[in-house]
Amino acid sequence: MSEHVDPVRRLAGAVAALAALAAVVLAATPARAAGAGYVRLAHLSPDTPAVDVYLKSDSGAVRDQKFDGVAYGAMSDYLRLPTGMYSVAMRRAGAVASTPPVLTTQVTVTAGAAYTVAGVGRYADLGLRVLKDDLRLPDAGESKIRIIQASVKAPVLDVGGANGKTIADAVQFATTTAYREVNPGKWTVRVTPSGGGETSDLPCTLGAGNVYSLLVLDDKSGGLKPELHIDAARQGTVPRGGVATGGGGTRPRSPLPAALILVGLAASLTGALFLALRRHPREDALRRHPRDD
Repeated sequence: MSEHVDPVRRLAGAVAALAALAAVVLAATPARAAGAGYVRLAHLSPDTPAVDVYLKSDSGAVRDQKFDGVAYGAMSDYLRLPTGMYSVAMRRAGAVASTPPVLTTQVTVTAGAAYTVAGVGRYADLGLRVLKDDLRLPDAGESKIRIIQASVKAPVLDVGGANGKTIADAVQFATTTAYREVNPGKWTVRVTPSGGGETSDLPCTLGAGNVYSLLVLDDKSGGLKPELHIDAARQGTVPRGGVATGGGGTRPRSPLPAALILVGLAASLTGALFLALRRHPREDALRRHPRDD
């Protein structure tokens, strides 16, 4: 004979399980990453050889990081780091860690902020620059983009669409523009040396509600090499930093909607449990003491 399971107890168990699962999903949600910011590293100096990049927390909050053989044009994904001060050092690739660095700088990470630490300029006047990345998402009907100019062959650039739409004019070497909002959708981004010269086109899709950086590099063939990097996407709150795909970038969906669904189910079951608990004692008493009608 099977053991009878109290339906109220079964309902209470379901509520507890759903609440626990929702808590786990919310704990993994990027929006809960309080007290942290984001840092990515880039090598944007055309005539500087590959370097090893060192990232060190001044407070020892995280273990030291080392990135080997970072070459021109490389841009890392964002690292989520606790708030605080960090030191960044660049040494020639393969040099021992005790070798004096070629360049050093510091970046102060604040909660929710994002930064790109980049080696910029020609080798003769190479410098490390900390770029503040504005990852606030635009409206759902807009895309947001900026230009990072790392081409020495075309020291001044105009950037826009092949259809004549302007994104930025006269962008000088080793500078970064502010973000600007543009229409989302399919684009052929055209990069042209100011005053005339060979253009370079990049067919791409700018996703609605997403944030991008367009990196302009010197191509080994002698022309220009525009690359589109997705900084943040509406489908998730954590910055990504990878090169965007032709479809406007593919990002995992945020777990927040799933957590909210679970919370809603738990709330509904809690209401049902409350009603069941109100009815259950009376029904149980009637079973023990049936009325004599």
